[in-house]
Amino acid sequence: MTKESPEEIRHNIEQRLPLLPDLPGCYLMKDVNDKIIYVGKAKNLKNRVRSYFRGAHDSKTTKLVSEIHHFETIVTNSNKEALILEINLIQQYKPQYNIKLKDGSMYPYLKITNEKDPQLIITNQVLKDGGHYFGPFPNVQAATATQQLLQKIYPLRRCGKNEKRACFYYHLGQCIGCCDHPISKETYQKQINRIKRFFNGEVGPIKNDLKRKMSEAADKLDFEQAADLRDQIEYIETTVERQAIMSQEYDNMDVFNFYYDKGWISIQTFMLRQGSILKRKAALFPSYGEKEPDNELTTYIARFYKEQYNVIPKAILVPATVDQEVLEEVFEIPVQTPLRGKKKSMLDLCEKNAKLALDEKFRLIEASKLKTLGAIEELAEALKVEQVNHIEAFDHSHIQGVHTVSGMVVYQEGKPDRKNYRKFKIKSGDGANEFAHSQEVIRRRYTRLLREDKPLPDLILMDGGIIQVRAARDVLENELGLSIPIAGMVKNDKHKTASLLDGYTEKIVELDPRSQAFHFIQRVQEEVHRYAISYHRKVRSKSQVASILDTIPGVGPATRSKLLKHFKSLQKIKQSDVDTLRRLGISRPVSKRILEFLNDSNNL
Repeated sequence: MTKESPEEIRHNIEQRLPLLPDLPGCYLMKDVNDKIIYVGKAKNLKNRVRSYFRGAHDSKTTKLVSEIHHFETIVTNSNKEALILEINLIQQYKPQYNIKLKDGSMYPYLKITNEKDPQLIITNQVLKDGGHYFGPFPNVQAATATQQLLQKIYPLRRCGKNEKRACFYYHLGQCIGCCDHPISKETYQKQINRIKRFFNGEVGPIKNDLKRKMSEAADKLDFEQAADLRDQIEYIETTVERQAIMSQEYDNMDVFNFYYDKGWISIQTFMLRQGSILKRKAALFPSYGEKEPDNELTTYIARFYKEQYNVIPKAILVPATVDQEVLEEVFEIPVQTPLRGKKKSMLDLCEKNAKLALDEKFRLIEASKLKTLGAIEELAEALKVEQVNHIEAFDHSHIQGVHTVSGMVVYQEGKPDRKNYRKFKIKSGDGANEFAHSQEVIRRRYTRLLREDKPLPDLILMDGGIIQVRAARDVLENELGLSIPIAGMVKNDKHKTASLLDGYTEKIVELDPRSQAFHFIQRVQEEVHRYAISYHRKVRSKSQVASILDTIPGVGPATRSKLLKHFKSLQKIKQSDVDTLRRLGISRPVSKRILEFLNDSNNL
């Protein structure tokens, strides 16, 4: 696979920036290995993501941007939903460039543990452990204040498991008392149900109870206790409210929706847990159902749980056109199409994300066509030829005229055709004779194509200038009787693509450096150079190994050939043993001599 240049990566990113939506959501920055390296949120995704690739940044941001290969976005209904989604994404992927918060500083949850004597604790993770989770809270202080309030009003276990007598908190009325006497499951469950109702917004009973206790404390002239109860009431009134992210109608369900266009279907899945978007999954593929995307989605949902082993939620939300009855029958859970409210909003949001994903794909396809087909059309027009759908490009590689090789790359309709790349070891002698080397490789390539009656290219590109194109033209016209368009890819003093030389008029072809044709010539020149130089390194390395073997007494051409063919490298020969060498038909004395020579550091 050809490694993309920084210019190509930046070009691909620039093509996607105008496609970003002016909507709130999260963005995921990914590296060349598709690993998420940063997660962020924005009120306006277009403005925020574009800011990374515009203007100057501090050193930390510059380093992050240098590692971004591509990005992904998820649209949300509001900035608040974007915040909650950002938290979950950071917890799930732990990107290297997001701040690594210390324990207790990540957005926290309150959790009732799933054990014999449950506790109310603060945690940063939501796990599938049977516990009851409430949150997330905006900060640790808010979570701690709520925990302390509940421990005073609806206490669970607050002491350690190994307490042998009533703990300090039990005497303060902040521990249920399992350290003093056994507590039944029923008692715990009643307390847990009260805590759940509290988080569902039923704070009236607590406030009334606290007001009654405050009045009793005041009557007893226990003003310190009365003040503490007053503070608890104020906390409930000013801080504790029904959190939308914990709404029962917005919890433990999966939402599916799709967008279909031009034979492609884009599917989005939102997995709602603890009242927020815990995870988003996207799928985009060609639909072969011919105007039956609803059936495609029904099948996708079934496979989503049956083949990918995703946990089945309490309910599934789908668009009205999906076969809800069959899904309910298969999974034995409610499958619904909401018509209003938050559930309807979430279903619409899924469709919006699906449409954005598909629209982006179509625009990138168009950009790709412009980059390839558009580029070769521009190139053909510039060279005044009918077409250049089939292009073959050549480059030579050597060091001071030694171990000269050539590489040939092939492009079909603007894309590399790697299975038809070819390597040539130059036989016309060493020396930096570019003219002779170009003649040889052109002669060998097209004599063979003529002999085998294979298609000839529409255009031949030579890496170089007038010398290379004249050599190629001489062989084609005078020896083979062919008239194939030729052009030279001329480099500047910085070894970068500078211009294109017409091989017949020997004049520079004017190409706008910002044009698709110019960028295409750059890619071809970089690719053929990479291919030729990688082959040269391989030949040079093999030659060096052969030269070292030739210095060992008793090793002749036949023995050297056996060793190179079997081991490929000196290191593998060194790691071998006498018996292995003997099986290759090498005598025992020579085998010992070879290993002794190669394992003597003074010889290498």
